[in-house]
This record gives sequence, C-alpha cells and structure tokens, in this order.
Amino acid sequence: MTAYALAHLRPQPPLHDDVFTYIERIQDTMDPFGGRFLVHSTVPEVVEGPFEGVYVLIEFPDMDRARDWYESDAYQEILPLRTDNIEGTAVLLNGVPDGYDAAATARARRAAQNA
Repeated sequence: MTAYALAHLRPQPPLHDDVFTYIERIQDTMDPFGGRFLVHSTVPEVVEGPFEGVYVLIEFPDMDRARDWYESDAYQEILPLRTDNIEGTAVLLNGVPDGYDAAATARARRAAQNA
C-alpha cells in the first residue's frame, strides 16, 4: 500500500543556505526507496481555518520504504540542514487501499464504537 511522508513547514525568510543544500540533496536520498515529490513547498489555498506555512508531500511504494528512507544514513545526514533552520512537523502515513470506501469505514467504526 502506498505511503507518504508529509511535512508542514514554517520557513522564515531569508532561508539559511543550509536549506538550499538540503533541497539540492534530498532527491538522491529518496531515489533508492522509490520516493517522489507530489507536493513541494506548496502554499495551500486555505478554505477552512487558519494556516501558516507550506506543505511537502512525498510518495513511497509502501510504509517500509518510507520508514527506511527516513531512517537511512543518507537522509539522516542532511536532515539537520532543514530541522536546524525551519520549524515544522513531519509524519509518515499509510495511504488507503484500492477500492477504499469511506462510507463502509464509517459504518464499521460506528458499529465498533457503539458495541
């Protein structure tokens, strides 16, 4: 099942040069794990609630490869270039399987909650 690395970052200009070095090097850390950018530093169109910052969304073939990328020596080597200079949160998420049915999920969760 596809997995994602999602980051909500709150950069403050001017960006430190280390951030540009991080961006220049990140793709090489993702390639061995099948990672690809779906969203990169995109300012969202906010339709509900307050929001500050940008999003980054990276797709991986599965959670094992997403986790292996994040924990890899190559990524851990460059990670401080970002975390030392940009405040934010990053998470790894499983996607939903093909044929996912939100209504069926809601029914099952309702039944479990009411049991």
